[in-house]
Amino acid sequence: MHDFVYKDEKLYCEELSIDTISREVGTPFYLYSLNTLRRHYHVFDKAFEEIPHLICFSTKANSNIAILKVFVDEGSGLDIVSGGELFRALKTGIDPKKVVFAGVGKTKEEIKYALETGVLLFNTESTQELIAINEVAKELNKKADVALRINPDIDPKTHPYISTGLKKNKFGMDIDYALEDCRLAKTLKHLDIVGIHIHIGSQIVETSPFVDALKRIEEFIKKLREENFSIKYFDLGGGLGITYDSESPPHPGEFAKAIIPTLKRLNCTIILEPGRVIAGNAGILVTKVLYIKTTKDKNFIIVDAAMNDLIRPSLYNSYQNILPVDKPDSDHSKIIADVVGPICESGDFLAKERVLPELKQGSLLAVMSSGAYGFPMSSNYNSRPRVPEVLADGKDYYIIRKRETYQDLIRGEEIPQFLKKD
Repeated sequence: MHDFVYKDEKLYCEELSIDTISREVGTPFYLYSLNTLRRHYHVFDKAFEEIPHLICFSTKANSNIAILKVFVDEGSGLDIVSGGELFRALKTGIDPKKVVFAGVGKTKEEIKYALETGVLLFNTESTQELIAINEVAKELNKKADVALRINPDIDPKTHPYISTGLKKNKFGMDIDYALEDCRLAKTLKHLDIVGIHIHIGSQIVETSPFVDALKRIEEFIKKLREENFSIKYFDLGGGLGITYDSESPPHPGEFAKAIIPTLKRLNCTIILEPGRVIAGNAGILVTKVLYIKTTKDKNFIIVDAAMNDLIRPSLYNSYQNILPVDKPDSDHSKIIADVVGPICESGDFLAKERVLPELKQGSLLAVMSSGAYGFPMSSNYNSRPRVPEVLADGKDYYIIRKRETYQDLIRGEEIPQFLKKD
């Protein structure tokens, strides 16, 4: 469920007309529903209420500090993958003991920052990373709590770019050899092995890959305990998908029901890292039709949003539903068209061969399900200023990121003196 609905033939976000916001903010822009964000968080959290658990929202899914603050205020922890995300997390006032630090390529500077901050644990992904964390912890005269990320070699049945739990992926330690990594970690005096972590992929729409992965991990944790490892945390990661098109992902309650029996047997505090499932359908990208171009073979709807604003369709060939802000009549004529942006790439599109009502210059479109992996993956390609982000709360809205200016584009750049003319 989400709070983007038609009222009086206009698309609304909560109690706000998107048309009204567009006139005041300009296009394109991202728009998030506070009510949807909160509701989705609590539905997911409640699904696991019968077991000890910590929800850590996946910061990479939507890293605006206002969005993160919403979740932190509701009791969420945060899953981070960089020093920059840790900086963002701390800006919310979060208790560092509710932050878990993942990622395959942590630098020593990032490790130091996290140790000084006092995060709950590091999800570690290689032998050399374990050694690096131990060295930094030794320099700081600290002990680092770590969980080992295990690659269970399970097919998540998702797009290959967002599959992370197969042997061919770069993530985690091969489950067939991970016991040796654990034994090595136990010899490092500035590490405490407190948990096991898996994350098998993103936009997963079945429970079976999670169930299969858990079966393998249950046996692995049993072996660790036989060797007197004290495993307090099991981090299941995230990855539960949403409906973009015709997918039928399980409801969080159904997802929990499928895996809680195994999670209970692990006798751990369970860490979960939802991102897309909470934020995805809580946000949209609003864009305006600039031109309509018809050729002998194609119709093109050229809009003011582009692949630099929302790269998922270009990167993954993913489907994003597109709705007109002005609801068309049932007998309104339709066309088949590509919805494309202004960027000088043939790969710059938001939709291909899409059936849409006939539009005109100035028509507004809402690109749905853009609340996760939308703005965080945006860029300044073609020297396009990044768009604003807006948070709707009932009848009010707040600009939580200003639209960039041309001056913002060159911040930090400098022409060296030898290139300057006298």
